[in-house]
Amino acid sequence: MANKTLNIILCGTGTVGGTLLQQIAQQQEMLHQRKLDIKVVGVVDIFNILMEKDGIDLSNFDFMKFREMFANCPKSSLETIHDEVLNMRKSINGDLVFVDCTASYDIADLYLDFVSAKLSIVCANKVAASGDINRYRKLKSLAIENDVKYNFETNVGAGLPVIHTIDDLVKSGDKITKIEAVLSGTLNYIFNTISKDVSFSEAVRRAKEERFSEPDPRVDLSGVDVIRKLVILARESGYDISQEDVEKHLFVPQEFFDGSLDDFWKNLPNLDAHFESLRKEVEEAGQCLRFIAKLDGGKSSVSLERCELDSPFAKLVGSNNVVILHTERYNPDPMIIQGYGAGAGVTAAGVFADILDIANV
Repeated sequence: MANKTLNIILCGTGTVGGTLLQQIAQQQEMLHQRKLDIKVVGVVDIFNILMEKDGIDLSNFDFMKFREMFANCPKSSLETIHDEVLNMRKSINGDLVFVDCTASYDIADLYLDFVSAKLSIVCANKVAASGDINRYRKLKSLAIENDVKYNFETNVGAGLPVIHTIDDLVKSGDKITKIEAVLSGTLNYIFNTISKDVSFSEAVRRAKEERFSEPDPRVDLSGVDVIRKLVILARESGYDISQEDVEKHLFVPQEFFDGSLDDFWKNLPNLDAHFESLRKEVEEAGQCLRFIAKLDGGKSSVSLERCELDSPFAKLVGSNNVVILHTERYNPDPMIIQGYGAGAGVTAAGVFADILDIANV
């Protein structure tokens, strides 16, 4: 029996995209033994584009050498990516998957055309699932109509099986009644790192250096990332919620988000005294700080809260996430999903798992 071939086009060559290519290269032999061959027929980003119908050679793969080669490939544009992906769809028989490891709004806008052309979508990009609710609904319905998949497990919790679990619960007739979650590995890392010896601004800087945060940490500190994730969980649970519906209780004043990124880093130490005072107060009370997302009765909110040390939130270490699902069946004891919620390795592995889900192996 011949092996099944799954063709993929990767969009995004940053840490997650590069790590994914490395993981695919490392697993080629094992997958081949399981009767699956993954063929990378394209790699694209906003600068360059490489298309190889017969597949890019991943033997002896070295991402730094690949990046050097890729930088000399033809220049790309949004229009070029759109057209070349659709041309590849026409030239290939069998499954073709567009894998989006960017955070681009423009790339997410291409999904509808790709799904209409019978490409499956796997994305770490949160824009489509958390954006306009009508486009989200249309994308999901089009995927069903065209017998392709739209997989976005890594939108929440990196490699944690959160979205698939909620999907299975809902499909089996359960009802999600309440969600409580710590959804930002970055913020959890920051609040776990703050101490009498490490200021708030230093903890933020370390989060960026460790690549837990977005390139612009204001995305994390503004709560936008958590709000997007909460909206995605709510929608997958059957609630019609948009980002504007989320009640926001943020902990960094708006003026720190105005101006340039350089201004932000320059002004950030001005918050150190406030957070040191807060840290002492919380520590003396035998509590800890966590930025918590909640969905309860269709109402959603995000806020920095004080947690007792025996709570599931307090026990999180490093950049770990936790999602607590209260359902009609999991009542009064909820389901708890916990583990690494940030990092290129686990995120890329989650994307890889979504790809393998399409191959059904």
